[in-house]
Amino acid sequence: MAGETIFALSSGQPPAAVSLIRVTGPRGSKPGEAIADTLPEPRHAAVRALRHPQSGDLLDDALVLLFAAPASATGEDIVEFQCHGGRAVVDAVLAALGAIDGLRLAQPGEFTRRAFDNGRIDLTEAEGLADLIHAETESQRKAALGLAEGGLKRQIAEWQGKLLGLSAAAERAIEYDDEDEAADPALAAGCAALAAELGTWLDRPRLVPLKSGLRVVVAGPPNAGKSSLINAIVGSDRVIVSDIPGTTRDFVEIPLALEGVPIILTDTAGLRDSAERVEAEGIARARSLVESADILLWLGDPVDMPGHPDAIAVHAKSDLPERPAPSASLATSAVTGAGIRDLLEAVAERGKALLPAEGAIAINRRQAAELEGARHALVDAAAVPDTILVAENLRSARAAFDRITGRAGVEDLLDALFSRFCLGK
Repeated sequence: MAGETIFALSSGQPPAAVSLIRVTGPRGSKPGEAIADTLPEPRHAAVRALRHPQSGDLLDDALVLLFAAPASATGEDIVEFQCHGGRAVVDAVLAALGAIDGLRLAQPGEFTRRAFDNGRIDLTEAEGLADLIHAETESQRKAALGLAEGGLKRQIAEWQGKLLGLSAAAERAIEYDDEDEAADPALAAGCAALAAELGTWLDRPRLVPLKSGLRVVVAGPPNAGKSSLINAIVGSDRVIVSDIPGTTRDFVEIPLALEGVPIILTDTAGLRDSAERVEAEGIARARSLVESADILLWLGDPVDMPGHPDAIAVHAKSDLPERPAPSASLATSAVTGAGIRDLLEAVAERGKALLPAEGAIAINRRQAAELEGARHALVDAAAVPDTILVAENLRSARAAFDRITGRAGVEDLLDALFSRFCLGK
């Protein structure tokens, strides 16, 4: 497949003002010449009449660009046709390209896969591009852009440079030192220092909650006002409200964005002892959600609030005169709207503290697992007394870095990753 020349519509589905159609491959310039006659100089745009390669029928007047290999996005020749964005025009150009021998329609993500295969990007940048395509909030966009622009790639290159220096020192010691001589203390110190540096990165907030959303769980006893509060936050009747205890039997999830922070607002069953089987199952799920919540909004008595590290005591129904607000709770009213804005600001503030800082490079679950493997190997290298074992642990750390960047051992991940891309990317 890598030796084939491919094409695809790389912009959104028509109609549009302009549609972008791309061709790439080892023979990328030939199809361009087949329908545009002559191509402009690389990286110079020119208007060309596009004609069907067999019938000679005029298809469109388009802006044409050539990006010559290897200085292109894919590392191969790329020809771009910026056509008028009508459906008929786009369909006609795609059909003409499909009629050329040796040219086929690209699969989803195949352009980016070729950029990876040809060394134009590494695996961390490809993962960043995939996240960028699916980003829905400003925080997600910035984090994805940091990966896509090579932020983690550059950091790993710095770590690999240090690691290679340690490995070279270990190999020299094996070659020239006496067999019974212990490992060099300076080498052990270098391994420990690099392990500590990796540890600080592993302690940073991860990319996972930023991608999937922080789980904000609303919990408390029955009839505490949980569903009414959620409806007031969302601005619509998303969950059933009733004065009958036990109305909510299962949890309800509502995705939102607060000041660019993605959250999953979750309504839960009222917490109480119940012999009714369905309600009891809902209560069990609610308790599990309370334990796994990133942020807990507790609508019960503050004295009964679970010991959660990021819990906010909320006094709902504060408009009722018979419900004075405890001093430790944030008073809200789903009826008047009082306190709702303050609550959302408090949730957003807590959420930002749990997410990667703006501009910081965040790592995903796969990258964190490999980074932990490298750290563990370095810790072992600093602890073992034998230089041969030090060198072996350093080789394990280098292999973990290679898996992060995609140099080795990630073949099973690639198809799943690039299938997340749209056609023409």
